Amino acid sequence: MKQVLELLGFLALLQGVLGLVHEFTDWKTGIVQRVGFLDGHELFASIALLVLAAALFAVAESRKPD
Repeated sequence: MKQVLELLGFLALLQGVLGLVHEFTDWKTGIVQRVGFLDGHELFASIALLVLAAALFAVAESRKPD
C-alpha cells in the first residue's frame, strides 16, 4: 500500500509541476490544461496537485512497510 501511495504522490507531483511549467512557459506539457472543466483554473489545479502530492507522501511515510 505504501508503494501505491508513493506512486500516486509522484504522479500528482509530476502533473502539478508540469502544469506550472505550462502556465509560466507556455510549453504544451502535462494533463491539467487538457481537462476541459479546468479552463481558466489550471494554475489552481496545479497547486492543488502539489498539495495532494505532499499529502500522499505524508500518508505513505506514516504507513508501515509492507
